[in-house]
Amino acid sequence: RVQFCKVMSEVMSSLDEYRKRCTFNVRTLTELIDGGKELRELKERIWETLRKDPLFKQPQRDLTLAEQREVTFKRLKRLEEYCFLTDEDQIACPAKTKAFQEAINSYDTSVFTAYMLHHQMFTSTLMVAGTGRHLELFEAAKRLEIFGCFSLTELSHGSNTRAIRTTATYDPKTETFCLHTPDYEALKCWCGNMGIAATHAVVYAQLYTPDGSCHGIHPFVVPIRDPVDLSSYPGLLVGDMGKKLGQNGLANGFIAFSNYRIPRINLLNRTGDVTPEGKYVSAYKDPNKRLGASLGALSGGRVGITAMGSTYLRLSVPIAIRYSAVRKQFGPTPNEEIPVLEYQLQQWRLLPLLAATFAVTIFSSTLYNDYLQFHIGLLLGEKNNRQADFGREIHAMSSSSKPLSSWTARDAIQQCREACGGHGFLAVSRLGELRDDNDPNCTYEGDNNVLLQQTSNYLLGLLADKRHKGVTIASPVGSVGYLDDYERILQQRFSVGGKLVLDYNDAISAFQWLVSYLLVESEKKLSKEMKSQDPFTARNVSQVFFCRSLSIAYMEGLILQRFAAFLAGSPDEGIRSVLSKLCSLYGLWCLEKHTSTLFEGGYFSVGTDSKLVKTSILHFCTELKDEAVSLCDVLAPPDHILQSALGASDGQVYKRLYQAMLGHPEALERPPYWQDLVDRPEIGKYHDKISSPPPTKSKL
Repeated sequence: RVQFCKVMSEVMSSLDEYRKRCTFNVRTLTELIDGGKELRELKERIWETLRKDPLFKQPQRDLTLAEQREVTFKRLKRLEEYCFLTDEDQIACPAKTKAFQEAINSYDTSVFTAYMLHHQMFTSTLMVAGTGRHLELFEAAKRLEIFGCFSLTELSHGSNTRAIRTTATYDPKTETFCLHTPDYEALKCWCGNMGIAATHAVVYAQLYTPDGSCHGIHPFVVPIRDPVDLSSYPGLLVGDMGKKLGQNGLANGFIAFSNYRIPRINLLNRTGDVTPEGKYVSAYKDPNKRLGASLGALSGGRVGITAMGSTYLRLSVPIAIRYSAVRKQFGPTPNEEIPVLEYQLQQWRLLPLLAATFAVTIFSSTLYNDYLQFHIGLLLGEKNNRQADFGREIHAMSSSSKPLSSWTARDAIQQCREACGGHGFLAVSRLGELRDDNDPNCTYEGDNNVLLQQTSNYLLGLLADKRHKGVTIASPVGSVGYLDDYERILQQRFSVGGKLVLDYNDAISAFQWLVSYLLVESEKKLSKEMKSQDPFTARNVSQVFFCRSLSIAYMEGLILQRFAAFLAGSPDEGIRSVLSKLCSLYGLWCLEKHTSTLFEGGYFSVGTDSKLVKTSILHFCTELKDEAVSLCDVLAPPDHILQSALGASDGQVYKRLYQAMLGHPEALERPPYWQDLVDRPEIGKYHDKISSPPPTKSKL
């Protein structure tokens, strides 16, 4: 065997050349983006702890499905043993919870998701949807004496939660609910953690009382496995769904009930209860409001998914930009090569994604704070009009931020993969893993396109109340206040007063016009369709180019507004300058996608209007090119968390690729099937065994 080795010179990487051009303090901006010095240091303590723990060392070979599940649960247990955050920590500073979640998700999505499903979707639901009688279960879940999951989706029903068919029928003789799955289409599925380890589940089912009345879907806490030996209980068919496209450390499961009985008190009775005699009681007279309250955990989940999209952006974009700063191809002379980041095309592909990463990261933090305030109101039992309005606004924001965040991450990861060329296709780039891990964000806890209808319904409702009831358009966190002045806004036209370059203020004005225009046009479209069709059909044919576009524009404009407010609050001039460029680039990049609508509605009137948007985008790409590597240093976690041969902070791309290619166990080994490879085929040996196609059957 020929031994190949090469002395690799220790030279300053191209990344350091770019870092010399930085005009701001990287550490200051890092702490600002992460919510302050204390939160950033919490992340760093977590990451350093994981680095030193052998359990969190990445394996040098592909793990089997069973091994992935095993290591995920072991790591989950270890996180509980470390107890990075006490209850007191989280109460004193709730933002630490988000910082912890982001730190873990940066390392391993399966571990993060398993943790969140137990603590947020299961344990928190016990607290929010349950009452004092569930306190013992809540405490057991916090101590991980029981391990939980969330069970809503069925094989034939996902987004249409009202139509789920699992039943829970109350029997006053035994004071139990009888859970039953009528057929295989009503099988509960996609229940994260249920596959192998969950002992309890929050299960949503149609509640029936002895008089035969159905009171809609309600949550129940259901024991599914013995906590001692994990054997499933009689009356249940519970198992693992198998291999997925990604997140295979997370065991998604299914469950079916065969007249399975649980005690009456296992009904999570915050919104509705059944007396021992079988009478249904609820403080909510409107079943729709009761349903909304019982599904409250899903809004929190969508807020969390918005933050997950931010995390995937903070991983993928630095990988591609750092690689582009190191990778050299071609140049102005035959003997000179330049980094591909110097090419305008590469800047146009990646730097708007860098701006989007900052925008989504900043927005997800503000949305988390909004949701936190709303959640505190729920726990305090506030039931005033402001709390109700707050809930509707949070629902509308999370129903559009979750799609926008997950779609932005999806498109960014793919663009980053392609921008890294062939090397981006290697698993050691980590871009494939990130793409697969982000993918379910686009569909779980609500298909993105379906969710957007919740946002447009909210906005159309505000317009209807203003027009027909004279109600001022306003909201607790101010995401829609400008729409109260929509008639005046619609009179505005694009005007730059001789500007050669647009900025984020121009983009904000354009988005306020765009949302106002799409709101009015969507209302016109819906009203027109309602005249000749039933309401269901009318809404169905009013989504594409109208309501869907309205929801997207609303969220893009809101993210832009919050980015602008964030940069205005920075005390450092150098940081304000670079954030201003990023904010402007994000706003104009988003706006350019709506060019046809801006012309359609008359906001743009001549071709030079749209040309100015394009030239401004390229201007900010050029302005940010020299800052890009340092901005990635702000976003990216340490190398042992980033786990990418292409995106490491030292810029030693080729050294790491070389080591990775030689490092896997079978790189230099002859395969065990080598004899089959050298035995040549006998051409035509089986030609006479080629099958004829089966006869075509008539469909008549």
